[in-house]
Amino acid sequence: MKKIILSVTCIFILALFCSGCLVTEGKYVKKVQEADSLAKETDRLTKELAALNDRYKALTDENNSLKEQIKKLTGDMANVTGQRDELDKVLKLKTDDLSKAISESRKKVADLEAENTKLKENVAQLQVKSKEVEKQSNTFQELVQEMKGEIAQGQIAITELKGKLTMDVVDKILFASGESAVKKEGLAVLKRVVEILKNVQDKNIRVEGHTDNIQITSRLAKVYPTNWELSAARAINVTKYLQQQGIDAKILSATAFGEFQPLADNSTQEGRAKNRRIAIILLPKE
Repeated sequence: MKKIILSVTCIFILALFCSGCLVTEGKYVKKVQEADSLAKETDRLTKELAALNDRYKALTDENNSLKEQIKKLTGDMANVTGQRDELDKVLKLKTDDLSKAISESRKKVADLEAENTKLKENVAQLQVKSKEVEKQSNTFQELVQEMKGEIAQGQIAITELKGKLTMDVVDKILFASGESAVKKEGLAVLKRVVEILKNVQDKNIRVEGHTDNIQITSRLAKVYPTNWELSAARAINVTKYLQQQGIDAKILSATAFGEFQPLADNSTQEGRAKNRRIAIILLPKE
């Protein structure tokens, strides 16, 4: 570029010389000054152009660098997006599994709460039954203690099984032979029993009449044609006495079994004596 400018300047000066005397010294100096100014301006512009080229190159390099960074970032973003999608899938699976686990846990908790409620109800029922058994056991112990003399003589037997307390009283304690009215000595025995039975509030009391298998004959047959009538009359009279002594009639009942539920063998005198009895039974209320 400088060579071109110098060439132009030389040509211009030569032209001036060739014009001879036509060019005055003042004009010459002026033209030289203009050429010098033009050269300086050209040099300045040349430097500015070089600086701009350098700046352009730097910006181009920077642009290329930025493009590489953008490319790299784009790739990184793609990787991040892929990883995010993968993480979203994993998170969804984990969330589904967690939701399922929570649902199952809630169901287990509900089942356990229901089972716990049922267990509490069972415990409450057992506690009630335990109290009932305890009361009945206390009644059993009181009867055994009160009747220990008669028990020792084999006149009274007291048993307790599956919530059922039974006191079997042989007939000779309560009745005269062939009679259904309770004799004086029998009333005294029943009176002792009544004092204990009065404390029983949560049981039914059933009085059962039982006989041996000897059929009723002679004059008694006119009053009690069969053992059914005799066992029923005896059971009813004992039941009425219990009511008269203050036991609630609502929990009392009288039943006749005649000879058909023996405790012992009717072929012996001892067996028949055991079978002729009054059974006072404490039963759970239905």
